[in-house]
Amino acid sequence: MTNPIQELLQQTGPGLMSPSAYDTSWIARLGDIAPDLSKPAMEWLSENQLPDGSWGAPAPMYYHDRVISTLAAMLALTRTGKRTQDKRQIEKGLIALEQINTNATKGLMADPNGATIGFELIVPTLVAEAESIGILKQHKERILGRLERLRRIKLEKMQGLKINRYVTMAFSAEMAGSDKQDMLDVDLLQEDNGSVGHSPSASAYFATYIRPGDPRSLQYLRQVSAADGSVPDLLPFEIYEKSWILWNLALVDSLDQETLALFQPHLDHLQAAWNNQKGVSLSKGYSVPDGDNTCITFDLLTRFNRPANIQGLLSFEENDHFRCYDLEANPSISVNIHALIALRSAGYMPDHPTTLKILHYLEHNRTNYGYWFDKWHISPFYTTAHAILACINYSDDLIKPAIDWMISSQRSDGSWGFYLPTAEETAYCMQALCILKKNGRKVPPGVLLKAVEWLKFNSQPPYPLFWIGKGLYAGELVVRSAILSALELAKGL
Repeated sequence: MTNPIQELLQQTGPGLMSPSAYDTSWIARLGDIAPDLSKPAMEWLSENQLPDGSWGAPAPMYYHDRVISTLAAMLALTRTGKRTQDKRQIEKGLIALEQINTNATKGLMADPNGATIGFELIVPTLVAEAESIGILKQHKERILGRLERLRRIKLEKMQGLKINRYVTMAFSAEMAGSDKQDMLDVDLLQEDNGSVGHSPSASAYFATYIRPGDPRSLQYLRQVSAADGSVPDLLPFEIYEKSWILWNLALVDSLDQETLALFQPHLDHLQAAWNNQKGVSLSKGYSVPDGDNTCITFDLLTRFNRPANIQGLLSFEENDHFRCYDLEANPSISVNIHALIALRSAGYMPDHPTTLKILHYLEHNRTNYGYWFDKWHISPFYTTAHAILACINYSDDLIKPAIDWMISSQRSDGSWGFYLPTAEETAYCMQALCILKKNGRKVPPGVLLKAVEWLKFNSQPPYPLFWIGKGLYAGELVVRSAILSALELAKGL
């Protein structure tokens, strides 16, 4: 009989991610530069317009994702499309965008995690382009137009800074539009694989407007394009995928030796990628280290008795929190939770100044109901479940309101879901509650039993897009690892 955990470990590779309407729109723009890429991307866009005329994640409705995806798709169809059908789809897109704009002040404010990556810098360039070719009328005093002022202020703060492969802004290089291309350090922008920031959209922008027809960019785009013409938000991201799959599965302490043997090549990869001064990036070939993957990788290497100098982790420490990236506008709560997990692995006690700063940061940034939101994932169940795991027998008072909220939030069918019932969120809550119960805490009878029964019948992909990139996305194998971990943890409880 096939062991699903072992099967998952054998599938893990460069990264498996859902298609991105936003990024695929940039591929569709390639037109005569690369028709072998552009034509299937155009077909994908035509086939994946949502019933209301917009593009983006079908559910839940996340305004930032819908705005940026719909604008990008309409521009692609206008620039490259020649069919009557393309014109009809643009018209439907305009109606959808008008509806989104009508509710934009309320809608954009209603996205509790805030904007998608680069939103306030990229959207004004898309709006300006859409106005210049007649898709949109003047938006200067409307919500999308007002973003232009925010972009201008942010770019003024970056004056004198060149965007190259060593800064996070490379991932959103298309924010330079047609007016700020002098900010791009063109000769130092591409990674070794030809991409700009491992981003299909940034790479397509580069191959269209910066170095038209650039062969290295196009080679990268051909490697990451699916047979149906779509591309993901990001690729490759093998460190991100490997570390999170192993971390989820390692929560289970009853894995057999055959399964643990399958961990070893992935741990070898993570160990080889570890930099004692900088930690790790989301991929071995990506130039920008990040705090989240560094925290999780450090925790794994330490737990499996692999050498990892803690200086790589501490390089992300700030005065009152841990950062995810240099020059980030706002910190990530989940990164600080994962830093706490890593510091516990290193033997730091709750009263150590470094751990105290994180505990204070978490205390000051939770909602009135005791749970947490984060900028990388739209569900508070993700962030809150990890906070519970980080604080069991370490800072129990901090997580008591969160535990009460989580238990009371279970749906009548046994699932969890902030917007709609999902296997992913149910798995996160099960992980936290199973490990709480294992540590002797009371979990009301029936909570986990109902959850297991629901999850068994609702565990298969496709999964809703809950992770925040330039649009919303799902890392299918990472989500699958959380589900398998939750079901395994629940056995025997």
